Amino acid sequence: MFKKAWVMKLLLNIWPPFLFCGIRIVYLSADFREAKVELRMRPWNKNAFGAHFGGSLYAMTDPFYVLMLMPQLGDQYYVWDKSADIDYIKPGKGVVYAEFHINEAMVDDIINNTASGEKYLPEYSVVVKDKQGDVVAQLNRTLYVRKKKRHR
Repeated sequence: MFKKAWVMKLLLNIWPPFLFCGIRIVYLSADFREAKVELRMRPWNKNAFGAHFGGSLYAMTDPFYVLMLMPQLGDQYYVWDKSADIDYIKPGKGVVYAEFHINEAMVDDIINNTASGEKYLPEYSVVVKDKQGDVVAQLNRTLYVRKKKRHR
């Protein structure tokens, strides 16, 4: 999908669902293994209590593990978001952040669990923090990974 990290960063930063929600990628490593995303408070992403709308907190974590794993695995694999759950810990106000990390063990785990062509549903945690480093929300994201039919 994306060959260069800076292209992915640029396109996602101007993608309307992120742009208009106040979601911005502040860092994406050239090897797609690390990313930092921020969500800025805007009048249109506040809830009735003056905190970030929960859907915006959820959305800021949505595509990143998929988009970061695809370059690691290559075009032999389907990588999709399957499901996620979110636990709201405290109201998020101001700027909040989420960081994503892909390591070699994660990639090896996927390759080993899909070697025979079966689907694999790895789960990854994402923590959303505020400027003070306090946890605002904890998410568990489940992906669907499987080798494409012609590579099984």
